[in-house]
Amino acid sequence: MTIHKKGQAHWEGNIKEGKGTISTESGALDKQPYGFNTRFEGKPGTNPEELIGAAHAACFSMALSLMLTEAGHVAKSIDTEANVSLDKVDGGFAISKVALQSKVKLPGIDKAKFDEIIQKAKAGCPVSKLLKAEITLDYQLEN
Repeated sequence: MTIHKKGQAHWEGNIKEGKGTISTESGALDKQPYGFNTRFEGKPGTNPEELIGAAHAACFSMALSLMLTEAGHVAKSIDTEANVSLDKVDGGFAISKVALQSKVKLPGIDKAKFDEIIQKAKAGCPVSKLLKAEITLDYQLEN
């Protein structure tokens, strides 16, 4: 089974003064602005790094939920943030690291078992598999 999802981008102009929009097939994003100023200068709009961060946080949370369910557990909540690092490197820029931080409310699970499951979720998440960047994980387990 193969699932296909689409995202689109439109760009006009040069890199510094140019501007673009990003849309998704579902319509969740519809012509959201992005550009040099939203990526490097903190102006309103989105940028590729925060979109990757949102996708990674969502994917990891879903992977963790799946693996917990398979182990007979259901989390009350999973809140994950993905901090994506864009660094200047030789000849341009690279996403060098993604730091995942997750807060999980899950009563009644053995800490060692949870540690095993959450590490498998980090490695098994399809977005984690896609990225060549270093991926770290820090988490809190609350009962």
